[in-house]
Amino acid sequence: MDGFEQNSGIIMIAATNRPDVLDPALMRPGRFDRQVVVDRPDVKGREGILKVHVRNVPLGDDVELNTIARGTPGLSGADLANLINEAALLAARRDSDKVTMSDIENAKDKIIMGVERKSMVISEKDKEVTAYHEMGHALAGKLLPYSDPVHKVTIIPRGRALGVTSYLPKEDLHSMSRDYIETRLITLLAGRAAERVVFNQVTTGAQNDIERCTALARKMVTEWGMSDTIGPLNYANKEEEMFLAREISHPRNHSDETARLIDSEVRRIVLGAMHSAEKLLQDNIELLHKTSKILLEREILDGEELDMIIRGEELPITSKLTRELLRPANDAPSTSSPTTAV
Repeated sequence: MDGFEQNSGIIMIAATNRPDVLDPALMRPGRFDRQVVVDRPDVKGREGILKVHVRNVPLGDDVELNTIARGTPGLSGADLANLINEAALLAARRDSDKVTMSDIENAKDKIIMGVERKSMVISEKDKEVTAYHEMGHALAGKLLPYSDPVHKVTIIPRGRALGVTSYLPKEDLHSMSRDYIETRLITLLAGRAAERVVFNQVTTGAQNDIERCTALARKMVTEWGMSDTIGPLNYANKEEEMFLAREISHPRNHSDETARLIDSEVRRIVLGAMHSAEKLLQDNIELLHKTSKILLEREILDGEELDMIIRGEELPITSKLTRELLRPANDAPSTSSPTTAV
């Protein structure tokens, strides 16, 4: 920074997680004018971090760090360290001398989706509605071409959710296509669509799905130029924290007529995705009934088991998770493929 002698040997370093609200005076030449972006690790970075944290952890033969890294997008180094620690604790509770892929999988679910609440009392009707809701998400993910692969679907309550459907991205996304986003909207609303198609009613279980869907559709219209009616224009009002002399009020940069047009486009996109989700499930109603009943019985299905049902194949008597938990601790872990284990 200015004010130091050339031979003083002093380097000023600062860090922030909100570079968007920094005063421009701080970024002038001679001040903090050189920026180094430290983002969350990509898949190769996550694999390298995992290798560091498992050096003193005995791993089973079925553990593939590349698969774990691919299934943990967005996790930081501290999150990955916590993941390995939780997996080691789960292995210790089973009196196992090695950490298996199942331990890591359960630890990841705990970190990402919350702790299982198996003691929670849920009526059979609510469990049935939840099974159809989650299977609506899962089937949409399996049947639509641009969706991320379905990783697992469960109706065991986790955190504040009665059920969870998770996906395993093929790779870290740095940009999203319009087809991918529209598919995402359909999969988000497919749970609510399943409730309407099967029970002719809706529940509050889709609250988070609706919030995410609406926010995504509004970004399509106001930020990403993905509305043919609005065109490639930016109408987003950036919401900033009220500090560093920022104004409390944010002036709107468009007219009332444009605001109504934006709301109309957001509504059209969301309702269109809802209609597509309902049609998809109506066209595959028998598969929806079949998979939902199996999910109701087993409570957990992974992506490969769901593929087997769709192909018309018979599932093993017990799920993979149950077989792993029933396997004696000193037995060698199964050598199933990494893709199957995750």
